[in-house]
Amino acid sequence: MSRVLYEEATRVYPGSDRPAVDALDLDIHDGEFLVLVGPSGCGKSTSLRMLAGLERVDGGRIAIGERDVTHLAPRDRDIAMVFQNYALYPHMSVADNMGFALRVMKTPKTEIDRRVREAAHLLDLDEFLDRKPKALSGGQRQRVAMGRAIVREPSVFLMDEPLSNLDAKLRVQTRTQIAALQRRLGVTTVYVTHDQVEAMTMGDRVAVLKDGVLQQVDTPLRLYQHPANVFVAGFIGSPSMNLSEYPVEGGEAVLDDTRVPLSRETLDALKDEGADRVILGFRPESVEVVGEGTAGSFPVTVTVVEELGSDAFLYGQYADTTDPARLEQTVIARVDPNRPPAKGERVRLRIRPGKERLFSAVTGQRLPA
Repeated sequence: MSRVLYEEATRVYPGSDRPAVDALDLDIHDGEFLVLVGPSGCGKSTSLRMLAGLERVDGGRIAIGERDVTHLAPRDRDIAMVFQNYALYPHMSVADNMGFALRVMKTPKTEIDRRVREAAHLLDLDEFLDRKPKALSGGQRQRVAMGRAIVREPSVFLMDEPLSNLDAKLRVQTRTQIAALQRRLGVTTVYVTHDQVEAMTMGDRVAVLKDGVLQQVDTPLRLYQHPANVFVAGFIGSPSMNLSEYPVEGGEAVLDDTRVPLSRETLDALKDEGADRVILGFRPESVEVVGEGTAGSFPVTVTVVEELGSDAFLYGQYADTTDPARLEQTVIARVDPNRPPAKGERVRLRIRPGKERLFSAVTGQRLPA
């Protein structure tokens, strides 16, 4: 049983006026691949290191299975960690690197050889066992680091940005291999990354942190479709969600000469807050290019078009707006890659019905639809 439980786990660094991790409550299921994601300084690596025993827990507790590991030494937690920089011994062969921890634990040599060969076969490293790390590529070194963790047969794998030193193509390939390997092994895995695309493609669930506070934990699809607040909405998704604040008049959000009707539930929530403005968000794929004079549309002047082959994205500025704040904002829309608009062209966009997301201008939290 390798469920991982954070209960109000807190870490405050000496001299800091706020916690690096603030009362983290997180229940990671047995066998789950959970990704911790967020911008630099959000507390994701600190959270992982608290679980590993490399950072002190100043408040709350952490459990692995039925054991409270809050104050246990790292070696007593039954975890294996994969680091960003591989941390391989340059003078040792691949086989010796992978089996080193087992030798320290005085595991019989025959058992070490068996585990190393099994892990090497899983990771397609059979032909490299006698080589030194300097003779390997970055991706191969990362697989050796993975193998060193696998041979320990731990209850929990911890991975701290293991792909950040790889080039873009190799990152895509290796993240697929890691996700597939975790499914085969069925070992609870906590994975840290700042790359939200990596998080969305690998995790069974994704936990989003900001300033040491957990913002939302959910499946990748629900995070994308139902973000809990403005931060999650803007952070998850590439390109990111379009977000702007608009006045509310007569039960509608007013986008200059365009109006978006608001539901009774949304209006009631705004009334409870005493707010007369709302933050409206929409994904780039949630808008369509329409003809002049189409009801519910708004004009945009194209500044850049990203052509990606299978996709194309328009980046533009709101046109004809009377709101100074929106003059500085960029609107992003997915357009037909076979007929993208030209730079400098003026187009009209319309949000597809039901695809807008509404957030409180006071708290930033998602409003009922």
